[in-house]
Amino acid sequence: MSNDRREMSTIGKALYSEFIAGRTVFDWCFLLTGLLLQIVVFIVAPTEPIMIVSGIAGVITVILCSQGKISYYAFGFVQVGTYLVIVCRQHLYGAVGINIFYAVTMVYGLFLWIRRYHINASNGSAELQTRKLTPTWTAVLIVVVIAGSALVGWMLSTFTNDSDPYLDAFTTVPAIAAQMLMIFGYREQWIFWFCIDVGTVWLWVRAGNWSMATLYAFWCINGIKGYYHWTQSAQQ
Repeated sequence: MSNDRREMSTIGKALYSEFIAGRTVFDWCFLLTGLLLQIVVFIVAPTEPIMIVSGIAGVITVILCSQGKISYYAFGFVQVGTYLVIVCRQHLYGAVGINIFYAVTMVYGLFLWIRRYHINASNGSAELQTRKLTPTWTAVLIVVVIAGSALVGWMLSTFTNDSDPYLDAFTTVPAIAAQMLMIFGYREQWIFWFCIDVGTVWLWVRAGNWSMATLYAFWCINGIKGYYHWTQSAQQ
């Protein structure tokens, strides 16, 4: 019986460290605001249930990621899976491809994060030890992403019936860079995520999907918050 109690105590401490410790009142308010936005939009402009599932999972996912929480991956797989269904129906092939890429790389990223996960001595919370790129590498990456986006946009407009090829490309190619920076723990991912989210808000507004537009607008704000948080613990 004592072993069971110790095991439950260990699990309880792990869950507390992951989901409770270190969070401020602002953090909780930010999370509740994101969730309420999704619920309100779903009520005002009802869509398929998969939209609200993807939206709620998306809010929780990006907040956990911005805080460097490894539980991000659990909710991330739910969000990616539901979002894949949504973009398939919209014939956004670039978004389909990048979400398949997310699913595959997240498996690898989970193992990388485990190796760099630690307990914050100041508040007892568990989080990722983040890193930062040099200014030179950041500039090189930006140039490569812009050129790659233009090329993919041309390919989508020429060889597919993509409903918005260049906007699709400029929200897809930067996401490859952002995802790789994320799984390796680099703070510069948030620069790319912010730009991607701004473009994706416009994409979903044009498609008339207010649930997804609201989700990505929230992600824009979270991108700023994430960059700030990851900068606090970033190492060269």
